[in-house]
Amino acid sequence: MKLGILVNTDKHPGDISGIAKSAVSKGHEVVIFGMDDGTKLLGNTSFTELCNTKGVTMSYCDHSAKGKGVSTEGVPKEISSGSQYDNALMAHEVDKIIIL
Repeated sequence: MKLGILVNTDKHPGDISGIAKSAVSKGHEVVIFGMDDGTKLLGNTSFTELCNTKGVTMSYCDHSAKGKGVSTEGVPKEISSGSQYDNALMAHEVDKIIIL
């Protein structure tokens, strides 16, 4: 199964990490897309370190980050800077989506 996590708030970094790690430990793939206030988590290393977890792919909406004044300097290169197109791709490719 492929699980999508749409992150549109900055309130649940521990939950996102726990869900993602639990899913990959059970053999599932996880796709994480950050937008709106969720881009604020790009400054949280416990969140961005998820990109190094085998089975997890991450991207964020650059327009949202800029609109929220989020610095993307230092964001790991494994996290793709994208757009709402990446959100649409995630929704199309995953089996289930969790929104946090």
